[in-house]
Amino acid sequence: MARRYDSRTTIFSPEGRLYQVEYAMEAISHAGTVIGVLSQDGIVLAAERQATSKLLEQNIGSEKIYEMNDNVVAGVAGLTADANILINQSRVIAQRYLMTYDSQIPVEMLVRRLCDLKQGYTQFGGLRPFGVSFLCAGWDPTFGFQLYQSDPAGNYSSWKATCIGENSGNAQSILKQEYKDEEKDRTAAPDTRAAGSNMTMDDALRLTCLVLSKTIDTAKLTNEKLEFATLTLKAGKPHIHIYSSDEIDEVLSKYESIIKPADSN
Repeated sequence: MARRYDSRTTIFSPEGRLYQVEYAMEAISHAGTVIGVLSQDGIVLAAERQATSKLLEQNIGSEKIYEMNDNVVAGVAGLTADANILINQSRVIAQRYLMTYDSQIPVEMLVRRLCDLKQGYTQFGGLRPFGVSFLCAGWDPTFGFQLYQSDPAGNYSSWKATCIGENSGNAQSILKQEYKDEEKDRTAAPDTRAAGSNMTMDDALRLTCLVLSKTIDTAKLTNEKLEFATLTLKAGKPHIHIYSSDEIDEVLSKYESIIKPADSN
């Protein structure tokens, strides 16, 4: 039955499903894991690199975490080529807003405009959905630190901690159990609150390492297989830091006690 309705994104099945969009989401479920954790002081993003060969050079640039704007950084799961198109579009959107209003674009506005673009590719004939999901970490003066997840259908939602990609279900279960959540004072200054989070940056890094160790199918976590980035405030302005290989080794060494080989779980 599905084969009669999955050739075009514009045709609904009798059950009200768009199979091409579902297939795009299925492709993402086989992509490298990306984790985002919100804390009081910032946001941690971590991503799994899926190297196809030992001969592949790992030290040239970042393939899973990208800077969208001075106040927004994103982790991607899915087709990297599709992600590159959307990342470039998001940078253009952010710069147009800056040129027009002389201020950084609000985080949710950037995510919404990006999702509007993705939704358009599910509604018109001759197009296919973008096979990529994003975790967008950002900060703006109105709402402080924010973490958004988007999918190929153009939907987006705000999270305190979430995961996309392979083994995302197991990761979500661990995050739900381990995440420290407490209602904060909503009258606090935006730059000092983070959606009710009771996590510090150290807690967020620790939780991220714990989830990675239990979800990535590898005997040992190494800098060749991981990317890390943080979004914090420095002098009242958002600061994005993408970790080098040596810095990733330092993080893994610091939390070595909670990182267990996959075959010991």
